[in-house]
Amino acid sequence: MSAARQKFWFITAFVAYFAALWWLWYTPFIYPVKLFVVLLHEIGHAAVALATGGEVVQIAITPAEGGLCECPGGSAFLTLSAGYLGSLFWGALLFAGAVGRPNLSRWLMAIVGAIVLFTTLFFVGNGFGILFGSAFGAAMVIGARYFNVSVNRWILAGLGLTSCLYAILDIKSDVLERPHLPSDAHMLAELTGVPTVAWGLLWIAVATLVSGALVRWAWRRLD
Repeated sequence: MSAARQKFWFITAFVAYFAALWWLWYTPFIYPVKLFVVLLHEIGHAAVALATGGEVVQIAITPAEGGLCECPGGSAFLTLSAGYLGSLFWGALLFAGAVGRPNLSRWLMAIVGAIVLFTTLFFVGNGFGILFGSAFGAAMVIGARYFNVSVNRWILAGLGLTSCLYAILDIKSDVLERPHLPSDAHMLAELTGVPTVAWGLLWIAVATLVSGALVRWAWRRLD
């Protein structure tokens, strides 16, 4: 296939994907993926808490797409920053892995699924969270085993893009539109004295730049 034709199909798939997300965002079709991104958000908190000397008491995921990571100790500044930026990091990793290393997509799917299962079994403390994390993690591991490379690649790319987009939309909803909520940015504002909205704007800028860079990188690989 020529480079021009590849770029045509890339743009077509990209536009179709985001149009589908836009129209299906509040439907059951996207709901499991949104919960998955919430779990990635909490895994980000947990990972940084452990890396900076803290501990993870429990993680909770609720049916209303809420998440909580009880992780005392460690660096509060880094741990609070690692939620939205963590889901962005995971999204970028999944998308970059799917595009840049398609032959390893099955391995990446299995590894991320195993991480979700491990986190769920050892740290998630509420029934809904355990049920969801176990099912989603197991589905990823099984998919890595039985789906071919192409299918795994498209799944990873979709999960990655959704994670990046959800980071932007979630920050806008929870931080910019409702700065009074006890969000990560609100707690970080109390810790640093920097206003909640300023943290929200900073994180949205980072998420937008990273998402744009990923799409541009994928586009240029088609030359």
